[in-house]
Amino acid sequence: MGLEFNVLAETKAGGRRGQLHLPHQTVETPVFMPVGTAGTVKAVPQDVLETLGAQIILGNTYHLYLRPGHEPIRRMGGLHKFISWPWGLLTDSGGFQVFSLSALRKVTDEGVRFRSHLDGSTHFFTPEHSMDVQIALGADIAMAFDECTEYPADRSRAEESLRLTMAWAKRSLDHHLAHRDEVPWRDQFAGRTQSLFGIVQGGMYKDLRRESAERLIEMDFDGYAIGGLSVGEPRGLTMEMISEVLPLLPADKPRYVMGVGYPDEIEQYARMGVDMMDCVLPTRAARHGLLFTSEGRLNIKGKRYAEDQGPPDPQCQCMVCRRYSRAYLRHLMQAGEALSGTLNSIHNLAYYLGIMQRVRKSLHPEG
Repeated sequence: MGLEFNVLAETKAGGRRGQLHLPHQTVETPVFMPVGTAGTVKAVPQDVLETLGAQIILGNTYHLYLRPGHEPIRRMGGLHKFISWPWGLLTDSGGFQVFSLSALRKVTDEGVRFRSHLDGSTHFFTPEHSMDVQIALGADIAMAFDECTEYPADRSRAEESLRLTMAWAKRSLDHHLAHRDEVPWRDQFAGRTQSLFGIVQGGMYKDLRRESAERLIEMDFDGYAIGGLSVGEPRGLTMEMISEVLPLLPADKPRYVMGVGYPDEIEQYARMGVDMMDCVLPTRAARHGLLFTSEGRLNIKGKRYAEDQGPPDPQCQCMVCRRYSRAYLRHLMQAGEALSGTLNSIHNLAYYLGIMQRVRKSLHPEG
């Protein structure tokens, strides 16, 4: 048995509060998942993530496969043990990262041959290999290997990408079902195993998105993700694709929108019925001095904050806003201090996680 998902409350607009029971964690949904690309949410220690209320984080299959390698991680007990994170974990399939290496990859029906961005070495990812790597990493949730469609893409390109994604989804599922009990922690959680989500693709074509969703549902995955968004398309188009697919996905399984978005977007999607979201934006923006606050976006590098003794966000009670001033955070940025990225990231993650906490409470006031 992999995951169990229970819907606790629903709204007329489609929003819902639920519980996602995973081997390592019961996750309260809707949930925002911080991205830990190489086994770390950049600049933020795991104990701080716990303090902030993070329930589940992401690991990146492509990056962890290249360094330090999935087999060493397996021998050390899996990714949970390796990074000292005993809570929820999800790994992506590596498909999006391989997609981003457009000049360094060759796609065939069998899989994708690519060159490492680290040293130029050649590697070959198939759906089966992606499953083997994710099983070795041992996340609670793995993702099917997919082919991400770029934007813009004409219809013939989107159709070909969808053809590959559907074929690879079936191969991912078959291989995962045959081998998922080989996760490193199989003896720790008797009767529990890793779950696998299918990924809806189809570019920016509604009918292809519907076809993708319907075919994946027939395969009966543990959950369903909407991928291929936030690849440069207008925000309105992102919303159209989510609105088209979401009602088609099974109500009794978790729904995950990958790689989104800004604070107002994640709140909107949660109120539409999206259960899970992730994005690198909170930490990436933080490293460039952009803070998300109740008063809007704040570029802490601005000269106007040089002597501002107020907190980054007067309405925020995170550990950064309780202790540090805007002037100090600006000074850290100006001085190029590593602490700058840490403090800015902590605040932004607190802001994102706080949004989900408020949405969950509003969807289920008794909770």
